[in-house]
Amino acid sequence: MTGFTGNAENELYQEVVLEHKRAPRNFGHLPQPTHQAQGTNPSCGDRIAVELQLQQGRVQDIRFTGQGCAICMASTSMMTEAVKGKEVAAAQALQQHFRAVLTGEEAPEGAPLGKLVSLAGVRQYPSRIKCALLGWHALMHAIADNGNGQSVSTEEEPA
Repeated sequence: MTGFTGNAENELYQEVVLEHKRAPRNFGHLPQPTHQAQGTNPSCGDRIAVELQLQQGRVQDIRFTGQGCAICMASTSMMTEAVKGKEVAAAQALQQHFRAVLTGEEAPEGAPLGKLVSLAGVRQYPSRIKCALLGWHALMHAIADNGNGQSVSTEEEPA
């Protein structure tokens, strides 16, 4: 998003985070998830569970439950919108770009993040990067759960 000043970027970031915290998308349980995982950030208490319906290498449906700070909830909500209906490989690539932007390894302007670029402001708050990545971390573990339907619990590694 070239052309954004720091203030405009920060205002967009705050607006998006608050909107998704107030009304998270795809919040709730799937009737019969094929894959699922939970993520916990012990340093702040955020807990997210992701449930997937994977079919033929595609995220047919996704839901999440849990509680966390506004950044955690907004990031997870936006993640569900971004990966729903996409191929698993595309979801994995998106997670890699998102993480790279937040950790400063990739410029937000060049990353194919779509609406998720509005969360790039998190990179200014290193202690909150784990909050923004928790849902994504759970998503990657859910994808790797081999379809046994068992819940995998994980703690987010340091950013």
